[in-house]
Amino acid sequence: MGGVTDVAPAAPTRVIFLGPPGAGKGTQAARLAVEWQFARISTGDMLRDAIAKGTPLGREAAPIMERGELVPDGLLLGLIRDRIRQADCASGYVLDGFPRTLPQAEGLEAMVGNADFFVFDIEVPRAELMRRLSGRRWCPTCQSTYHVDTSPPTRKWLCDWDSTPLVQREDDKETVVARRLAEYDERTRPLIQYYQGRSHFKFHRIDGNRAPDAVFGELKSILEAGR
Repeated sequence: MGGVTDVAPAAPTRVIFLGPPGAGKGTQAARLAVEWQFARISTGDMLRDAIAKGTPLGREAAPIMERGELVPDGLLLGLIRDRIRQADCASGYVLDGFPRTLPQAEGLEAMVGNADFFVFDIEVPRAELMRRLSGRRWCPTCQSTYHVDTSPPTRKWLCDWDSTPLVQREDDKETVVARRLAEYDERTRPLIQYYQGRSHFKFHRIDGNRAPDAVFGELKSILEAGR
C-alpha cells in the first residue's frame, strides 16, 4: 500500500530592484507582487506612513526625507528585519527601495545568509528621470499619484477620487530631485558591482526607458525562466 509522498515547498522567490529615483521600480514591484502573489516591501511607503501617523520613526525620518537625503541604514534595517519575518513573506517578497547603500546590502545579506535573489537594475536616462519626478503630483488624502504629462487628473490639480487639491512632494521638487540623483550615483550605484560579483544574486540589467508593459513583460519572462 503506497504512502503519500511529501512534496517540499517551493523555495521563496526574493526580488531586489535597483535603479535611480523615477526609474519605475515602484510600479514594476507592485505589478510583480500582484502577478506572483508576493509581499511587496516598500521602505518609502512604510516611512511615509510613519510620518503621516507621527510615530517616533516618522518624526525622525521626516526632516531627512524633506531634504532629499537617505534615512540612516540602521533604522531601515530594523524595518526590513521585522517585515520579512511576517507570514506573507514566506513564499516570496519584492523589495522596493531597499537596499540603497552597501551597508544596507551587507546587512540584508547577514539577515538571510546565502538566500537566492533576483536583482533587477532598471536604467533610465537622466533627463527622463528629471521629467518623470518633477512632474509627479500626489493626493495627501488617498495617496493617489498623478503626473502633469502622462497621467493628469480629470479636473486640473484635483484628485479624481476625493477632489483633494494635489500637491508636489518636497522630494519631487527639481532641486531636491537633483540631490536625490546625485545621492544615488554616490551611494547606491556601487550596489550594481556588489551584486554582479555574488553568485546567489541573479543580476539582470533592464532598459526602463520603455512603456511599463514592455518592462514588465521582460521581468516576468526572466522570473518564469529562473524560478
